[in-house]
Amino acid sequence: MNYQIVIAGLEDLDRAAREFLKAIGKTTLVAFYAPMGAGKTTFTTAVCKALGVNEDAISSPTFAIVNEYRSGAGEPIYHFDFYRIERPEEALDIGLYDYLDSGALCLMEWPENIEGLLPEETLRVHIAVNPDGSRTLGWED
Repeated sequence: MNYQIVIAGLEDLDRAAREFLKAIGKTTLVAFYAPMGAGKTTFTTAVCKALGVNEDAISSPTFAIVNEYRSGAGEPIYHFDFYRIERPEEALDIGLYDYLDSGALCLMEWPENIEGLLPEETLRVHIAVNPDGSRTLGWED
């Protein structure tokens, strides 16, 4: 089945994040594919907020590669940014599979840099920038 969620603008992020979480259900491995500036971190922040993470705690893990947050229910959420990964071995060095196998929600930016390491069950979400500035999230299950 194909899914799409259109995000009209920043004011529409909270609704889109809630709709996205409802649509993905118990999926824990989520990879966001999009060009620079398309809103991967912005959408990830909205998803974390929808799960009860304190917005002040959320930031892009570009330099750390992974940030850990806690949902309102105390569950871990891992936010990865693989932009600076040059070799897949670098992701393995941070214990990638420990995170992916934890059962916790793993939200990944720039997954194309570790594509060969991603488990088959990873949900691959594409973010497109539309001519009017809106964004469209799309994925298949």
